[in-house]
Amino acid sequence: AYSSSVPVSGILGVSSRFRTETVIERSRFIATCERVCCEEEARAFVARVRAEFSDATHNCYAFVADKTGNLMRFGDDGEPQGTAGTPILDAIRGRKLYETAVVVTRYFGGIKLGAGGLVRAYAGAAGACLDGAEKRLYERCVRISVTVGYELADPMKKWIAQNDCVPIDMLYTDRVQLILAVKQKLCEQLLDKIIDFAAGKVTVEKQDEFYFPFPLQE
Repeated sequence: AYSSSVPVSGILGVSSRFRTETVIERSRFIATCERVCCEEEARAFVARVRAEFSDATHNCYAFVADKTGNLMRFGDDGEPQGTAGTPILDAIRGRKLYETAVVVTRYFGGIKLGAGGLVRAYAGAAGACLDGAEKRLYERCVRISVTVGYELADPMKKWIAQNDCVPIDMLYTDRVQLILAVKQKLCEQLLDKIIDFAAGKVTVEKQDEFYFPFPLQE
């Protein structure tokens, strides 16, 4: 079951397009996945893959296109109902992935697989693609602006590298401004630590909240 709210620890999703191919009973199954942030992006991705494989027998798809697991769609594209889109969706949901779309393209090889065979083929193709794709944990973060004098810039950069901050931009004017992604749950304590480290010789500003893609821990 899926909650109607964003998971506290963030959302897991694929971070870029990935593709695998398998052959089952002479039919080619080409699975393509991609990160999508809304239904419009998901449907545009499906349309691009269909255009790329416009001569295929079927281009079946499924996606979870939001951060809550409530926006789910799938399509069988001419395969028997329930044998393609649903297994693809189950592959996404079974891995607890969000903002993720998968299209499985089939070139029919002349041997019918039957309903059970189709379910296994589409689920397996989607699963192999998702397992091979790079995934990130998209965690809710606060964008923080940290501005210091040039004499503190290098020490501050070293401190940031050793703490739970991710530098995402740096601006140089009469002072040095570092833009950081800080996990929301750690924000307040890190702000205090930054001010202490700089002995107050720093300007710290909280900006907007957003989701930042963190690499998965091994």
